[in-house]
Amino acid sequence: MAAAGAEAQRVWCVPCLVSLDTLQELCRQEKLTCKSMGVTKRNLSKYEVEYLCDYKVEKDMEYYLVKWKGWPDSTNTWEPLQNLKCPLLLQQFYNDKHNYSSQVKKGKVIMPKDNNKTLKPAVAEYIVKKAKQRLALQRWQEELNRRKTHKGMILVENTVDLQGPPLDFFYINEYKPAPGISLVNEVTFGCSCTDCFLEKCCPAEAGVLFAYNKKQQIRIPPGTPIYECNSRCQCGPDCPNRIVQKGTQYSLCIFRTSNGRGWGVKTLVKIKKMSFVMEYVGEVITSEEAERRGQLYDNKGITYLFDLDYESDEFTVDAARYGNVSHFVNHSCDPNLQVFNVFIDNLDTRLPRIALFSTRTINAGEELTFDYQMKGSGDISSDSLDHSPAKKRVRTVCKCGAVTCRGYLN
Repeated sequence: MAAAGAEAQRVWCVPCLVSLDTLQELCRQEKLTCKSMGVTKRNLSKYEVEYLCDYKVEKDMEYYLVKWKGWPDSTNTWEPLQNLKCPLLLQQFYNDKHNYSSQVKKGKVIMPKDNNKTLKPAVAEYIVKKAKQRLALQRWQEELNRRKTHKGMILVENTVDLQGPPLDFFYINEYKPAPGISLVNEVTFGCSCTDCFLEKCCPAEAGVLFAYNKKQQIRIPPGTPIYECNSRCQCGPDCPNRIVQKGTQYSLCIFRTSNGRGWGVKTLVKIKKMSFVMEYVGEVITSEEAERRGQLYDNKGITYLFDLDYESDEFTVDAARYGNVSHFVNHSCDPNLQVFNVFIDNLDTRLPRIALFSTRTINAGEELTFDYQMKGSGDISSDSLDHSPAKKRVRTVCKCGAVTCRGYLN
């Protein structure tokens, strides 16, 4: 069905009632291509190895069971080693085989030795699951990068277990208001500065300090609001007072943690101290709805409710289903990110945007964290933002591992 305006830009997703194998077969019958299912113009008529499923030796010849890209499992075939021109997939096959053996040893489970001619069924099953997981995470990574509107790229990595992409998470770039909540543009004035860093500008009009220095670093104490230039301002996109609105500039990686904390986020590049890293976005709901959802989340042991209590306690951001990379950022009692309230086009003090800035230099490969109680680096006041299952009903054990760990998330 054709749609006009903004509706035409939306992508609607619904659960599929048939298997991937069936969809691939249908595509081939109709000679249709679909990148997400691996059916391309290249392999409509040609065969391309997607991953290797199994191994055996017959008459001193090595064979691998091949899953062909864009073809259903029913078409898998045994191919001699000399026919395979895929060194990377061969390396992944043996890496997965080795990882399975390592996990078995850690679990103190004694596995019978391979006879070097066949793989044990459990090993082959693990290798296939790992290959399918790798493909699923790759598709998810591509989807995240299609949906994001900021400069920084998003990578996905899981070298820990067989967990795939979250099934009930939708990537968004800005607040999603629940029915009955308005986030309309309320700004009525803008600056006409020729140099916003030197002139009066929007922060002065709001009665607060200019938030950034010439290196685009935050220079105000936690608890102080940020007022950036808005859509009515005459300054251009390079204005030094337009930082948060540009979005994440750093490439980040959503990765599986190895100590039971689920997914986490690490930076792939060095981040200088006091730099803007990302916004915390989600569905904006009333505090009453947050109370109801909080009871459900408690039972699942999840924490995604962030109270917007900068000046009042009317609204909460729920990032459980709708969110961005910040959805996956873990708690730490000694965090490297700090929360600031930001106002740009919407000046309603009940609905600040939530920006996370680095508290120190963060090296490439280091995990990003913030304090869910907002009492970490910077000593933010207790009546500011609160990230917790509505009013902290149950105590959740903290696994941050910091020397100063309080033992609980709440």
